[in-house]
Amino acid sequence: MSRRSPLGWLSLTALLLASCTAQAELLGSPAEPLPLPAGITVAFNHNANSRYRSPIDHQWRQGDDLEAFLLAGIEAAEEEILVAVQELSLPRIAEALVAKHRQGIRVRVVLENSYSSPWSEQHPAELTPRQRHKRAQLEVLGGGDALVMLRQGGIPVIDDTADGSAGSGLMHHKFVVIDNREVITGSANFTASGMHGDPDDRRSRGNVNHMLRLTSPELAELFREEFLMMWGDGPGGRADSRFGLGKESRPLRWVRVGDVPVGVLFAPHRAREEHHGLHLLDSLLNGAQRRADLALFVFSSQQLGNRVGELHDRGVAVRLLVDPGFANRYFSEVLDLLGLELPDHRCRVQAENQPRQDPIDGVGTPRLAGGDKLHHKLAVLDDHRVVTGSFNWSPAAAHRNDETVLVIDSPLLAAHFRAEIDRLWKGAELGVTERLERKRERMHSQCGAGRPMPT
Repeated sequence: MSRRSPLGWLSLTALLLASCTAQAELLGSPAEPLPLPAGITVAFNHNANSRYRSPIDHQWRQGDDLEAFLLAGIEAAEEEILVAVQELSLPRIAEALVAKHRQGIRVRVVLENSYSSPWSEQHPAELTPRQRHKRAQLEVLGGGDALVMLRQGGIPVIDDTADGSAGSGLMHHKFVVIDNREVITGSANFTASGMHGDPDDRRSRGNVNHMLRLTSPELAELFREEFLMMWGDGPGGRADSRFGLGKESRPLRWVRVGDVPVGVLFAPHRAREEHHGLHLLDSLLNGAQRRADLALFVFSSQQLGNRVGELHDRGVAVRLLVDPGFANRYFSEVLDLLGLELPDHRCRVQAENQPRQDPIDGVGTPRLAGGDKLHHKLAVLDDHRVVTGSFNWSPAAAHRNDETVLVIDSPLLAAHFRAEIDRLWKGAELGVTERLERKRERMHSQCGAGRPMPT
């Protein structure tokens, strides 16, 4: 079978994104596109300099179309498509995978077990209120049940119970390997809320996410290795799939995408291992000399919270934004950096908390539409190093979940992610907000100083 040029689907994606930019320019919002390193393309679904027509409500909206970005990659496949993603519920992606399968291309899918049952086959009475709401959203989305479409189309699917266990912490990957030559990955699940917005709420623009396409057989081989370790014999085979801590432990490994060094670490690792994800992030942060820009969904690692405080103390310019729904939880490191401590609903506080005496100014939350989340797991260090992937900055990500950490050394790519953090920074709520102060007063009235949690 002939091989398409590695730039083939990049050209299609570029046309999609360029057309969006052209539309923005016509509306009086010109933006000179930033250059990218060879072999790497990036898209942001809240990009202020592009626009597309949302498949949810068919209205024009700002941002890059992450679904189109992914579909372009699937369309270019000629031999094999390997998908490992926590959740897949977009019918158009299922249709595209089935179409490729019918062309004779090998397609395999790995999901998290919490999202591997077709929603249309679940009885509403058996669902939690949150699950019923999610089912209602999928019904509004229309187009059919993506998992039923995969099954009827003959595509083999497994989840993280295929090893005979109840599942890993989470099968939290978000990657696709195309023809063992290209990798599509980032922070987004393949869902409406992960890319476009909640189907039942037109104010929603979707969780704040990004996607990368990286053309490198070396990198693709590392991701394919991770996939095949999870896949084992696939459906109906022996219980030889490996997830979570059952996988072979591997350190950070470096390859090149064009001229760009890219490191990849697959989690989880045991806490005693030197090369686990939190140690890696700690080391990368410690290497920052001038600035550290962070945009995170979850920030609950005491080790990393302490390191961010240390960076600030030695004069590194820190900007930290954390998802508004997470930032004020009792186990959030945002509280330590703001000099606060909150008990949980049982009036217990974490024994390892280290609230600062001198709160950091550059810590806060972005302003988002109701229901949307800041879903990046992102750091830009000294304007040349990007740290991203599926890996939330938490002990669970390091020691329980199937995750990816990417380290990309490229000033050109860093400029794109820096622009994304600049966008989020505009209008962000910094420091101790009125909402956080009200919560602190309420919990203090209820619990006093709280009592330490048992270790």
